[in-house]
Amino acid sequence: MKFLFASDSFKGTLSSARTAELLGEAAEEIFPGCQWDSLQVADGGEGTTDAVIQALQGDRVPVEAEGPLGTRVSACYGRLEGGKGILEMASASGLPLLTEKEKNPLRASSFGTGQLIAAALEDGCRELAVAIGGSATNDGGLGCLRALGVRLLDSQGQELPGRGEDLERLRQLDVSGLNPKLRDAHITVMCDVTNPLTGPDGATRTFGRQKGATPQMEERLEKGMENYRQVLIRQFGADPNEIPGSGAAGGLGAALCLVLGAEMRSGIETVLDWIGFDQRLEGVSAVVTGEGRTDWQSAFGKVVSGIGHRCRERGIPVLVLSGGLGDGADQLYDHGVTAMMTTVDGPMPLKEALSRAEELYGRAARRMFRILRMGTEMR
Repeated sequence: MKFLFASDSFKGTLSSARTAELLGEAAEEIFPGCQWDSLQVADGGEGTTDAVIQALQGDRVPVEAEGPLGTRVSACYGRLEGGKGILEMASASGLPLLTEKEKNPLRASSFGTGQLIAAALEDGCRELAVAIGGSATNDGGLGCLRALGVRLLDSQGQELPGRGEDLERLRQLDVSGLNPKLRDAHITVMCDVTNPLTGPDGATRTFGRQKGATPQMEERLEKGMENYRQVLIRQFGADPNEIPGSGAAGGLGAALCLVLGAEMRSGIETVLDWIGFDQRLEGVSAVVTGEGRTDWQSAFGKVVSGIGHRCRERGIPVLVLSGGLGDGADQLYDHGVTAMMTTVDGPMPLKEALSRAEELYGRAARRMFRILRMGTEMR
């Protein structure tokens, strides 16, 4: 019997690595002599860089960058073998870097994300994966472009700093000074939303409020984003609204795809490819995955469904062990999942479940493997 353990982190309680250790202990107890292997995984959100670095034994490279409002922050990217690099936008331009009072998408900029990309390019990375979840910005990626050498010009030819409030004044993107190292680089944008740049489902209308936009800010930002869209159409001959995900991360998706020629891909699919997940399935009898809470959202670009799809193609059963199951979790049975269990073993307050996360997980792992052993003995 050979198992592969590949769970997402249980935010605030258990790391992906710790779930694997607990599963390994339980598997060896219930299936003496079994083999098991583990992989840290993530879906393109928080923790993706660290998961890929661990899986591929890469290096975590610190970078001093500008945060969303221009203050210095300690960000990082992952340097991997073969000229590969991976980074998270949230590391330099993310919402967690701001207090509730500081949130202001008119003033916020993605400049720090561009600095991260520039640092990785300078370090020799030519295959870059950029996770763009959790942004604090709604600047259309203007700040990021500026950090990479693009001049943002208004109607008088004056250069703009690249904040959300600059979208309405933008008239031209001067790309003549674009970082030359981008010519030989390929960028993959890890994104699991399909929002266009503008309109009712666009960057501003969908995500502006959570970034601190008031109704008045929202109107101004949407007007500016529509102006930006027209600039992109005029200069690059393509409508960003026809690119699924162009509105992701406050419009950074549009900037990376149209200006830098990046490729948009599912976060979990990118991670699984980069860490060689398919190759690790060789000889595996069952895969165990999971997350803090599994519900209908788990079927859309999350770790559990991504692993389910890969395993279904190879006829390998997938067991899900999660902190809780919510509405729509049953949809995962259509995505390659074989069975699901929760770690909690009775009614209890959430606070208690979180404080006992490790104990409950270990006990649930043993229950799961006992059920699996019964199934193998009934054949």
